[in-house]
Amino acid sequence: MNIVLIGYRGTGKSHVGALLARRLGMEYIGMDAAIVTRAGMSIPEIVAKFGWPHFRDLESAEARELAGRDHLVIDTGGGVIERPENVEVLRRNALVFWLKAEVATIVARIQGGTERPALTAGKSFTEEVAEVLERRTPLYKSAAHFAIDTDPRTPEQVAERIIEIWGKR
Repeated sequence: MNIVLIGYRGTGKSHVGALLARRLGMEYIGMDAAIVTRAGMSIPEIVAKFGWPHFRDLESAEARELAGRDHLVIDTGGGVIERPENVEVLRRNALVFWLKAEVATIVARIQGGTERPALTAGKSFTEEVAEVLERRTPLYKSAAHFAIDTDPRTPEQVAERIIEIWGKR
């Protein structure tokens, strides 16, 4: 069985995922990093050259492959939930944890990052985060078995809460 972390960029998925893997003796996989390695180019390069639909196709292929493995902590990209088939395949062999944060927290954590291209045109960074988060929140909610608010918690506290839930499964 796997642990799958979903949520918007900046909610702590990568940091918490690495902590969980170490503490539980599981393998940590960052889906975005795996896609970049396979494609041989960054996500902005993939999107610029082939478009968002192609990136989402690569993401779906990665989700299918990882779902067929076991004993993984999977840190998904924030948009993995945009395709229902990704959620369906990832939930088959996993507990899915939605790491949540408020818009202001997300903006403070990721503003100035260059690893992802814009998702909306003509908006400020804060407006983009708010708009995309509003659209994705129902998708995160329906995909997750558990939701954890990361605003008031350190990554270590979030990992501890997940380990507590994981132990009760």
